[in-house]
Amino acid sequence: MKYIFITGGVVSSLGKGITASSIGRLLKARNFNVNMVKIDPYLQIDAGTMSPYEHGEVFVTDDGGETDLDIGNYERFIDISLKADNNITAGKVYKTVLEKERRGDYLGKTVQVIPHITDEIKSRIKKLGEGYDITIVEIGGTVGDIESLPFLEAIRQFKKDVGKDNVLYIHVSLLPYLRTSGEVKTKPTQHSVKELRSIGIQPDILICRTEVSIGKKIREKLALFCDVDKEAVIEARDAKTIYEVPLNLEKEGLGNLIVKKLKLVEVYRKKYGEDINRVFKPDLSKWRAMVDRIINPLHEITVAIVGKYVKLKDAYMSVIEALVHAGAKNDTRVNIKWINAEELETKNYINILNNYRENGEVGGILVPGGFGERGINGKINAIRYARENRIPFLGICLGMQCAVIEYSRNVCNLEGANSTEFDKDTPHPVVDLLPEQVNLKEKGGTMRLGAYPAVLREDTLTYSLYGSKIVYERHRHRYEVNPEYHHILEKNGLTISGTSPDGKLAEFIELKDHPFFIATQGHPEFKSRPNRPHPLFDGFVRTILQNKLG
Repeated sequence: MKYIFITGGVVSSLGKGITASSIGRLLKARNFNVNMVKIDPYLQIDAGTMSPYEHGEVFVTDDGGETDLDIGNYERFIDISLKADNNITAGKVYKTVLEKERRGDYLGKTVQVIPHITDEIKSRIKKLGEGYDITIVEIGGTVGDIESLPFLEAIRQFKKDVGKDNVLYIHVSLLPYLRTSGEVKTKPTQHSVKELRSIGIQPDILICRTEVSIGKKIREKLALFCDVDKEAVIEARDAKTIYEVPLNLEKEGLGNLIVKKLKLVEVYRKKYGEDINRVFKPDLSKWRAMVDRIINPLHEITVAIVGKYVKLKDAYMSVIEALVHAGAKNDTRVNIKWINAEELETKNYINILNNYRENGEVGGILVPGGFGERGINGKINAIRYARENRIPFLGICLGMQCAVIEYSRNVCNLEGANSTEFDKDTPHPVVDLLPEQVNLKEKGGTMRLGAYPAVLREDTLTYSLYGSKIVYERHRHRYEVNPEYHHILEKNGLTISGTSPDGKLAEFIELKDHPFFIATQGHPEFKSRPNRPHPLFDGFVRTILQNKLG
């Protein structure tokens, strides 16, 4: 097994996750079996209890893991489904070590960071690497962070454990461009590499994030001062779309460089025989065509996303990417109009949305998932506007619950209908806490999490989009549409188009007399891929485009 460790220097948010994902795509294009791991040095067990304002969205895996958003990028780029264990946190590692200590597993030894914490880190990585040709491991944070030190020490030891030919260290660093002097500065990267080397890790490849081309002299300087090969100084300029990054890195020669340094030709020969052409000339034609449709589309539409985290787009990362994927399939650029839900909580919401619509900023309305009461009435008003004006609407998780509340109040005439999350004394609890959630006291990892099946009604738009009677979507919620109100909703014209196999939980709803009005309790955005957009997003975008084209 081969291991690639990716570290970051100078500043955070350099794009290590996109770099790691892009490397995964280049290796998969060479027919290698790739797994990916994200290490987060924070002490939480998982990302489930963390604020979107600090860490962006919580990405949910099929097995119910609440993970860092980079896991979502990994899944999208290499088109695989990862597990909760693919996100290693300091909290998980320390919890396991302390549990072992309490059981007496260490036989009276003093439990220390080295070797006990580092051994646990290595054990988890090795276990995740089983059955794969290559495991790519991204170390969260920046070199120099105190929290990262045990993880960096663990990956330093890896070279001795598995052999130097089986480990590759890639360091992603910033090359600042000073506009006043027109110079690219290498000193921050030099210091970052020096810090990395001081703990025993010599990077094999430098990936340099830069606004401008770095040129031959800069490459030679970095190679000299950072002790790497000149060909191993890779330029990573800002791209027009994240999906262009693998193509840019391939053009820089990164893919073949990794093949050379990890001696992957031997791995390839053992798997596929003597024909090694693909290992040096991967087929990226479909990926390149997809990127071209994203950058140079024939059409353009606008979707209004009504939420409460509109100033922090990472909170809705998977939703954004799912719209990009659907846009690419339909040769359409999907522009997003971000609307703060609180802006629509006034009686003037119709005029506000009318103005956006007249300016071409509301071709469709999407209400994403979320928690809490803030902005709820604004979301409900937006959904009412979409329903009454026959504007394509897609509701996700909380978006479905808001759609049910809106329909209950304004069509079913259930005055005061609400979710008990927002009003415990509502006379009509059309959305209520799941029974298994009632007595729970702990917050972390206790929601309805992971992939659950739904049975679709065959006479529905939802079914025609999926093309399957049984579908699986990932979930992350505590509240559900109250089964006691199903018959009232359906009697008044709302179609429950998909339910849990026992029929108790509403998983999808839709309106038959509407161009596109679908909502789901699941999170379909988590399963969308750039080369395989999710059918709900595909149908949503296609309907908006058809409306525009007439």
